[in-house]
Amino acid sequence: MDRKSKMSNVSGAIFFILGLFFLRAAECRTPANGGTVKYSALSCRKHSALLTDFGAVGDGKTSNTKAFKAAIHHLSQSASDGGAQLIVPPGKWLTGSFNLTSHFTLFLHKDAVILATQDESEWPLISVLPSYGRGRDAPGGRFSSLIFGTNLTDVVITGNNGTIDGQGASWWKKFKAGQLNETRPYMIEIMYSNQIQISNLTLVNSPSWFVHPIYSSNITIQGLTILAPMNSPNTDGIDPDSCSQTRIEDCFIVSGDDCIAVKSGWDQYGIKVGIPTEHLVIRRLTCISPDSATIALGSEMSGGIRDVRVEDITALSTQSSVRIKTAQGRGGYVKDIFVRRMTLKTMKYVFWMTGSYGSHPDPGFDPKALPLIQNINYKQVEAENVTYSARLEGIPNDHFKGICISNVTITLTEKPKKLQWNCTDIAGVTSNVTPKACDLLPEKKEVADCPFPEDRLAIENVKLVTCSASLPFF
Repeated sequence: MDRKSKMSNVSGAIFFILGLFFLRAAECRTPANGGTVKYSALSCRKHSALLTDFGAVGDGKTSNTKAFKAAIHHLSQSASDGGAQLIVPPGKWLTGSFNLTSHFTLFLHKDAVILATQDESEWPLISVLPSYGRGRDAPGGRFSSLIFGTNLTDVVITGNNGTIDGQGASWWKKFKAGQLNETRPYMIEIMYSNQIQISNLTLVNSPSWFVHPIYSSNITIQGLTILAPMNSPNTDGIDPDSCSQTRIEDCFIVSGDDCIAVKSGWDQYGIKVGIPTEHLVIRRLTCISPDSATIALGSEMSGGIRDVRVEDITALSTQSSVRIKTAQGRGGYVKDIFVRRMTLKTMKYVFWMTGSYGSHPDPGFDPKALPLIQNINYKQVEAENVTYSARLEGIPNDHFKGICISNVTITLTEKPKKLQWNCTDIAGVTSNVTPKACDLLPEKKEVADCPFPEDRLAIENVKLVTCSASLPFF
């Protein structure tokens, strides 16, 4: 398929699915002219305020950084008295980076747009992440995320499909031209925190990663629509990083990079910090990313990734499904991974594992730090218009083992590659897989289906409550 036809198919898929998402959003409307709106959250708040109470101007031109900071500082005083919510009303609210507080809800009206400023002076520099040792874009520091929080408890960022626009084009241009001395800001980053909810928002054009919870636990991410141009650099959708008990569900992502990337630190820095990502469930995700993965495990996985459960996934015109990325020097592990019920259409690869993903933070990594990749399970996969069934490349003397693939049907493009299963330095089994797998994954008739856990993670039992926000007449 030529590039023009490929992009035409991608565009058609985007418009069709976006129509479904906007129809869903319309079913839970915010009153256009004031009133009370209901929404679901981890906790309801006793106190409430409007952004305009603090002098904000929603004209898309006036900086509201001071207004956001003043509002959150004022509302933080209610943290021990039932918490507080800040309502962002209709308008275009230009702002630089601001920090959240505990026992707090940021609620966006459906006609509210938070616009990230282009003024770099409103993006403070912060320290590099300890599990990375340097910035991802440059060795120096990094710009604080648009919405940032650290050492927090009970934080909700939600709305009735309100929008956060990172206005990332200028950052992408500088990155591609090699003009950055610090790492680009993310859209939302929450660090060292517990009980986090990010839901029911449209996020567009982040300068880099969109949603980045790190060193945190008990995280619920639901109902996000995330959109970035397919040639935008490093615009990962959701990146849980050294986190435990995380639930990601009902999201639609169009990305210039991985739709979801599961991480836990980079080489010797990630090994030293040693905080894994574990107990993660991802379900009902739709992804479009022609040059990247639906879900990537790594490549920064040096703190370990384990107990990941993925189900009911749709990928359209995407490079690969659930991909493992690692290398010598990473150390750590990716193990106990369970994937079921994927529907894939127009894919370069169905299965892809890479043991030579060679980017390193600096020359101080230990090439003898080998990753452990084991107990990787895929089942119930339907894929069509596929170029390669699988590219599975382990590491010599460090084979990826315990791979199980069952009940998979792959139909190929009109001009598929002759070698459909390219396998080196791996071991495992298959059952009922078409086309037939490589010799390193022999057919085992006694394997009816690969395993998937029957228990529930603690985060799956977290129930949201119905809250309300009172809106004035505009």
